[in-house]
Amino acid sequence: MNQQSGKSSLFKTYSSIIWLLCGIIAGSILGLVFGKDVEIIKPLGDIFLNLLFTAIIPLIFFTIASSIASLEKSEKLGKLFVIVIGVFLSTVLISAILMIIGVLLFPIHQDIIISKIPLESIQSGNAGSQITQLLTAGDFYELLSRKSMLALIIFSFLIGFASLRSGEKGASFRDFLNSGNEVMKQLLHLIMKTAPIGLGAYFAYQVGIFGPQLFGAYAKPLGLYYAVCAFYFVVFFSLYAFIAGGKNGIKVFWGNNITPSLTALGTCSSIATIPANLEAAEKMNIPAHIRNIAIPLGAPLHKDGSSMSSIIKIAVIFAMFGKDFTDPHTLLLALGITVIVSVVEGGIPNGGYIGEILAITIYGFPMEQALPAAMIVGTLVDPMATLLNANGDVVSSMLITRIAEGKRWLSVMIAS
Repeated sequence: MNQQSGKSSLFKTYSSIIWLLCGIIAGSILGLVFGKDVEIIKPLGDIFLNLLFTAIIPLIFFTIASSIASLEKSEKLGKLFVIVIGVFLSTVLISAILMIIGVLLFPIHQDIIISKIPLESIQSGNAGSQITQLLTAGDFYELLSRKSMLALIIFSFLIGFASLRSGEKGASFRDFLNSGNEVMKQLLHLIMKTAPIGLGAYFAYQVGIFGPQLFGAYAKPLGLYYAVCAFYFVVFFSLYAFIAGGKNGIKVFWGNNITPSLTALGTCSSIATIPANLEAAEKMNIPAHIRNIAIPLGAPLHKDGSSMSSIIKIAVIFAMFGKDFTDPHTLLLALGITVIVSVVEGGIPNGGYIGEILAITIYGFPMEQALPAAMIVGTLVDPMATLLNANGDVVSSMLITRIAEGKRWLSVMIAS
């Protein structure tokens, strides 16, 4: 009975991914069987994408603004906040650089061109004007376009900090931001229920038009992603734990991260893993004032796995359109995008769609062709990404404690 219940619980946890895979497989079969005639169901895919596009702007605003507005002030917040951000940023960049090295060592090649639509041209002008257009919008309504994604993110950060500074007078507005964030998450859940049909129709169209050679296009990037992430999980997390607390650090980390790991894999949600992470951090002797800030803050803002997945998605998109991913400027921009993605994504299943749209927009790829492919890759890497995201918060809390409390923090806590 327990075994049957376990299987049922496992299916319920991964049901969305399973249904999405079923939709993609069914669409692929339809494309193979009916060829170009399958174009008749393409509007189903277009409807799904349009729903996603209309929801993404308010979702980004509420996700960022509510996260910043919910920060609590305390005497140690200033110094600790700097340490937390420093550690989060460092591990995100390290994970992204490791994935870039993996992509450079094992390049992703794609012989077919998914779309012959020309890339969006970058407006001419001096560097100053281009930076201005990238970071700001000339009017409020221009923030509501996905072409002004970075400007919207900056504006959302400012709104969050302004509401935080407003104190008691801004309490109602903060409640509004939190409520709006929850509503938009639920809206995304509703839209994603149509993903098996929408992406299935899109995949049927791609297979029917471009042929069966589309199969296998994702096999190498997925294999590369899981291999590099497994290496990062075992080797680098052990290294972080050793830096934080020496040999004892490795013991307490690997001795207490099983429950958070299984919770992350089972829920595919960083936020759902917060209780398990807090319990594990307490067993690891991480001080309460550190774990109670770093772990809840890390769930929406710190994502090693997502940073690695954003690199692999960008590499796949570049390969799809036959573009060079090895250009230094492209790689540096990719690193910048991963940092933004780590902040923008909510700690919910498939939250990376926000980052995917941002990356596609910045690089100037046609959204209608690039986004579904990035979403497919993102869905397939989601369990491993969540594992690194959630466990990364715990090991980062150890690093934060090492910096804030000194190198002997663990031995002192164990002795006491």
